[in-house]
Amino acid sequence: MVCSGRTMSIKKKSDHRHKHIVRHFERTDPVMHKAFMSMEWESLYPTEKPSGYFGRLCREIISQQLGSGAASAIVARFHALAGPGRILPARVLEFSPDELRATGMSWAKVRSLRDLALRVRAKEIDFKKFGTADDEAVIRELVKVKGIGRWTAEMFLIFTLGREDVFSFGDLALRASLKHVYGPHRTRTQKAMEHIVRRWSPYRSYASLALWHRRDNKK
Repeated sequence: MVCSGRTMSIKKKSDHRHKHIVRHFERTDPVMHKAFMSMEWESLYPTEKPSGYFGRLCREIISQQLGSGAASAIVARFHALAGPGRILPARVLEFSPDELRATGMSWAKVRSLRDLALRVRAKEIDFKKFGTADDEAVIRELVKVKGIGRWTAEMFLIFTLGREDVFSFGDLALRASLKHVYGPHRTRTQKAMEHIVRRWSPYRSYASLALWHRRDNKK
């Protein structure tokens, strides 16, 4: 999967925090430090309260494998259908599959939205626990939903929960940018790439932002 046209969930925090993260990359990986310093960046932070997680996940599902323009158009039609206010499971389940499909989303995404809504309504997924759950626990909860795979869950961790230590090997843009920055000899195998990425912890999400930024600028 590719992270395309995504708005970065960033917010300026203290200079001390900024300098600490910069020093981490300077100390652990000079190559990434150089890539990291080539962009303007601020600190990741949670962008929603638990009451807004359902709506964010609906947008994540709708946007899968679509360019930013097509995704935005379908999301806009979906929001127009749902009406003002927060997107809630009960509201989604009021619509027939045909009504949801008419917004432009695929049948697979219709099934995913309805499955997510049913699971949240039945409290099989408890968003209130996400704030204290570790990354893998959140991923395990989300991949229960039809159509939500690890990549979608990882994007949710970074851009909604503001988690700082996530790198998605399922993101094709990240992998391509990683190979471009480090060269084919150092990124020939999955194990070799994992060795590079491991050095960035506990700030792998910031390295991801730098690699996406580099990829976008390259275009």
